[in-house]
Amino acid sequence: MEFELSPEHQAIRDLARRFAEQEIRPVIEGYEREGRFPRDLYRRMGELGSFGCTFPAKYGGSETGFLSLVLIAEEIARAYFALSAGFNMLSMTVPFTILNWGNEAQREKYIPPLIRGEWLGFFGLTESGGGTDVLGAMRTRAVRAGDSYVLNGSKTFITFGTVADVGIVFAYTDPEKGAKGVTAFIVEAGTPGFTARPISTSSLGKLMATGELLFQDCRVPAENRLGAEGEGFRIAMNAVDHGRLTIAARAVGLAQGCLDLMLEYARQRQAFGQPIGRFQMIQRLIADTVADVDAARLLVYRAAWLFDKGLTPNRETYIAKYFAGEAAGRASQAVAEVYGGYAFADDFPIARMLMAAQLFRTGEGSANLQRILIAEDALGWRQADRHALPRKFRLASDLTPGRRQ
Repeated sequence: MEFELSPEHQAIRDLARRFAEQEIRPVIEGYEREGRFPRDLYRRMGELGSFGCTFPAKYGGSETGFLSLVLIAEEIARAYFALSAGFNMLSMTVPFTILNWGNEAQREKYIPPLIRGEWLGFFGLTESGGGTDVLGAMRTRAVRAGDSYVLNGSKTFITFGTVADVGIVFAYTDPEKGAKGVTAFIVEAGTPGFTARPISTSSLGKLMATGELLFQDCRVPAENRLGAEGEGFRIAMNAVDHGRLTIAARAVGLAQGCLDLMLEYARQRQAFGQPIGRFQMIQRLIADTVADVDAARLLVYRAAWLFDKGLTPNRETYIAKYFAGEAAGRASQAVAEVYGGYAFADDFPIARMLMAAQLFRTGEGSANLQRILIAEDALGWRQADRHALPRKFRLASDLTPGRRQ
């Protein structure tokens, strides 16, 4: 067992860190003030290969693996959490799902522009009143009409919903079949009958571009169906299983960002004639956060390492996502306590970090859901890898070009 990053992985991490320091930090608050979506920064990250680590070279990927992906995601989230959304929408959750489940024409059309950051993706699963109860809340329907499907319904709290170019939408084609009646579709922005409207999430800042998706007699070509009819729920769960890895990495980055601010402020802020970092209660907050970040990082790296070995580490990913989300929550609370009244000031990102930590606890399955998944796996009641796919579905390097997935 090795705990030291290889020279290649160190170089990948260092490149991501330099990019974050030189090209994100100096400009990101300007984007926030203007409310300007940073499409150019996503394109720049795509040019550097940030989103293509787990994709074959034939689609523009680097084939450097899952550990490379989480290293980059962590560094970007450390610099600014909102920008790290790309590691789900432009890597794991959207194009990687198309890689695993799409046919060759779909892969060739959609994967390259997404992982290059030229297109933005969305994942249309959640509906009003849903959350964890995906099937019970799903009201979106898709009806076959000749060489098309007609979609009616809506999705809510969709990241990049108002700015995306293409996404994956889940709808019932046969509600009576429950989980086996859900089908997935690739839907492009501009399709007649498909509109999006923004959902205000000002507590997270102005860059999340969260939206509600509306489908009114939206006609989607049958060739845009992803997988077979009735495979949609399995596709969704498999996508979320992979998306949890990047959510966990992003949570580690946020926690590290909180720690960075905490250490800087504890050294500089003076009280009673000395830096506040000299006080034991501040030291306790720092020590707890250091331990949390270190433990969360190791859990995330372990899950990524297991993915790179060709295994199905759903259990380890659940643990990593759960612990990293909780660690980010504790880190954001700690930095707010260290900053005191300044945590409420718009001059500092503390309030946004607090809300982002809650987002990471919730995204790709709430903390309580992760607890249930972990516990039921430990009890032997439901296996954590029950939504896992055969190896050829999961790993970019295992895909046979042109083979039906």
